[in-house]
Amino acid sequence: MMVCIDVSNLYGETAKLSQLPDYEAEVLRQAGDGNVVKITGAAPVWLYLRLAHALHGKALKLIYDSPPTGEVVVFDHDPF
Repeated sequence: MMVCIDVSNLYGETAKLSQLPDYEAEVLRQAGDGNVVKITGAAPVWLYLRLAHALHGKALKLIYDSPPTGEVVVFDHDPF
């Protein structure tokens, strides 16, 4: 199953480092277990890096998607 998460919906006007545990918990909740996860939306690089780290071992495949880059596979643990 594909789960798309708009990271910009995790916070208001500015992402706050002090809220990082809350952002990670929400993304883990939305991602579920063993799904293909696509993260998108405006966010600071540090937040994307931490979310990718949190999703490793939880998501089967992680994709980053943005207008300038298109889809970029961050990791893929699908054996097929």
